[in-house]
Amino acid sequence: MPLALYPLALAVFAMGTSEFMLAGLVPDIAADLGVTVGTAGLLTSAFALGMVVGAPLMAALARNRPGRAALLGFVLLFAAAHAVGATATGFPVLCATRVVAALANAGFLAVALTTAAALVPPDRKGRALAVLLSGTTVATIAGVPAGSVLGTLLGWRATFWAVAALCLLAAAGILRGIPARRAEKGTAGGLRAELAQLRRPRLLLAMLLGALVNAATFAGFTFLAPVVTGAAGLGALWISVALMLFGAGSFVGVGVAGRLSDRRPGVVVAAGGPLLLVGWPALAVLAHRPVALLTLVFAQGALSFALGSTLITRVLYEAAHAPTMAGSYATAALNIGAATGPLVAAATLAGSELGPLWAGGALVAAALLIAVVFRAVPGTG
Repeated sequence: MPLALYPLALAVFAMGTSEFMLAGLVPDIAADLGVTVGTAGLLTSAFALGMVVGAPLMAALARNRPGRAALLGFVLLFAAAHAVGATATGFPVLCATRVVAALANAGFLAVALTTAAALVPPDRKGRALAVLLSGTTVATIAGVPAGSVLGTLLGWRATFWAVAALCLLAAAGILRGIPARRAEKGTAGGLRAELAQLRRPRLLLAMLLGALVNAATFAGFTFLAPVVTGAAGLGALWISVALMLFGAGSFVGVGVAGRLSDRRPGVVVAAGGPLLLVGWPALAVLAHRPVALLTLVFAQGALSFALGSTLITRVLYEAAHAPTMAGSYATAALNIGAATGPLVAAATLAGSELGPLWAGGALVAAALLIAVVFRAVPGTG
């Protein structure tokens, strides 16, 4: 893989730490700002909604700009949003900073995905995506648990300052690692022709399946902290352990999927889909047993990211004729799921802290049902 991919992965690590760290900070944010845990959990949805809107918008605005300049602008805006968020005294202000950060993250990821795909041969997009997503998985292994510990020891605001500092390091890496180049040229018909690709049923189906699987991931992951301290009866520091295990699983899942998603994506979907479907209800049933809980958290992390990254890789393949916008379509699919999942999960919290786990299973079931009905298990195309 080209060395230029790794500064991008570093930036994705910083942004992934921010996106996922709320799973361990929701109770503290709720207590500090005087809102319910369910309301605080909606910060994840606000972030994801900002990314859904921002992915195509920011990609369209940046498509005629040099890639390195666009990437630097987005990562610095992300850092600034976190500096403001760290000083927020009310929930509306914090929520607004999450939307701004999401727009920056969306623009960065859309450009980064397009850049990564252009840096490798056409049949290695899955591996390039795996390198980028390794930034997210390492964030869940190291960044998010560290943020949870930092939040426990120094308060949730310290984690926002830490993310801002990480973004500055990432910006320095991009400046040194990504060569200055001309803006990527789009299709002959321009932006309109690239947007017209969204009328293709195979592209829309790949986006829908990816969104549903990611919704299941965020439904369970966002509210994992109450499960650890509630149903399992473990102390607050065990939240970091659970998050780390989920991240370790996701790292394994992305690594395996990166080798298979280019040539044998149907194998990943056919094998991983049913296992993921069974895993979320099993986690809910066995949540009161700490060993089983932690084991299944690792397994669900691996399955969620293996299946999710494979489906998002298919989005890049299906959008091959939209070279400057393909990354935004993949980003939008990811974050439609990330926005929907916590909303669905929050609605189940009234009954039990285990509701989000059952919601995750239902969302995976919907994805598999659609795949079967439309015979949509992706091929190599």
